[in-house]
Amino acid sequence: MVHGDAGGIDVGSESHFVAVPADRDEQPVREFGSWTGDLRRMAEWLHQCGIQTVALQATGVYWIGLQEVLEEAGIKVYVVNARGTKNLPGRKSDVQECQWLMKLHTYGLLRDSFRPPEEIRAVRTIWRQRGRLVEEAGRTVQQMQKALTKMNVQLTNTITDISGVSGQAIIRAILKGERDPKELAKLRNERVRASEEEVALSLEGKWREDVIFELRQVMAAYDFYQGQMKECDRELEKCMAALPDRENEGSKAVAAPEEGSKRKRRKPRSKNEPRFELGAELQRTLGADLSCIDGISNMTAQMILSELGPDLSAFPDEDHFTSWLQLAPKHDITAGKVIRKVKAQGRHRVANALRMSAETLSRSDSYLGARYRRLRGRMDGAKAVKAMARYLACLVYRLLRKGKEYVDRGEQYFETKRQEREMRALKRRATALGMSLVPVAE
Repeated sequence: MVHGDAGGIDVGSESHFVAVPADRDEQPVREFGSWTGDLRRMAEWLHQCGIQTVALQATGVYWIGLQEVLEEAGIKVYVVNARGTKNLPGRKSDVQECQWLMKLHTYGLLRDSFRPPEEIRAVRTIWRQRGRLVEEAGRTVQQMQKALTKMNVQLTNTITDISGVSGQAIIRAILKGERDPKELAKLRNERVRASEEEVALSLEGKWREDVIFELRQVMAAYDFYQGQMKECDRELEKCMAALPDRENEGSKAVAAPEEGSKRKRRKPRSKNEPRFELGAELQRTLGADLSCIDGISNMTAQMILSELGPDLSAFPDEDHFTSWLQLAPKHDITAGKVIRKVKAQGRHRVANALRMSAETLSRSDSYLGARYRRLRGRMDGAKAVKAMARYLACLVYRLLRKGKEYVDRGEQYFETKRQEREMRALKRRATALGMSLVPVAE
């Protein structure tokens, strides 16, 4: 027995079933409602039974209020993944489920889920809300394209992004009543590659009042989401300003760049990036500049901060960290042999962000870009992206735990090391065959 004073809770939307050891109460299994008053009575009953820790499953968001009330009452709460609590085949009920959780937790067979600190949870809530607004705004842009195409206005063939300055100016002029293609084409920005004549040709279409009404509604929705995103940016800036400064233990011992290395130039600001000094705030709160890693933008670094926080001490090493992100291979081993390769279920938000960062390295002239292209040559696309995302996760872990700055050593450095590895492998193979390598005379 690992946890002698343990209980189990089966979480529900309307009520929760709580189980304690049979010798603690005449009625060891009780049902409590989901009201806050019922949760407080649950905490009092657990104290009366001498319970110090409870285990519950992360069921939707129903567990959040319960967990907060119990922790305020001084009870340690283990929020466990439902995949690790599967019961034996047979009948299943709420009473049996809470008793099963109690039994597993008593013998230390359940692992507590990682949860960032309270101040990071506030940043996470706002960042996730902002992400949903960005997705909705992207859908409205697609609806704008659809409406224009229905009128045979081929603006997207000359202006790639109609949510930019030129596209928005032309669409808003259309909604105000302008129909002359030449007048509309004059609103294009000088940086647009298509000429004014080409833009005018793309704006010749059949103007339909019903589609114009649809376009006006979609534009209103787009403006609404943009306003909501600005409010999220202000609240996000306020929450991040409240976070303390962080300095890693090794931040003062930055390794000197090796010969041939180069520092990456500043990455351009993303279109969906919050409109405040996000990079400076991230470097202050994280204690490291993650944007120095090629492929990782401020948006990816913000995702890491909001989902994990700056402190990764909960993960003993980078192998545990990448496994938690489901970026490490999962193998079933029996008698020292891999009998099955299991595909991980679900995807973590940070892992998805790192996957997208890995895909941006396909044309990079950096060390990481050369490494990614080498992986693409050895395995299929999805596996290469996952392998590169895992390597980026390891770099992030080292920066946040060690504090040392990452310095890119360039594509040529990777190619030189690759050739040296291949040469050593060829020499070992030749020696095993009783031969030797002879360089070709020029």
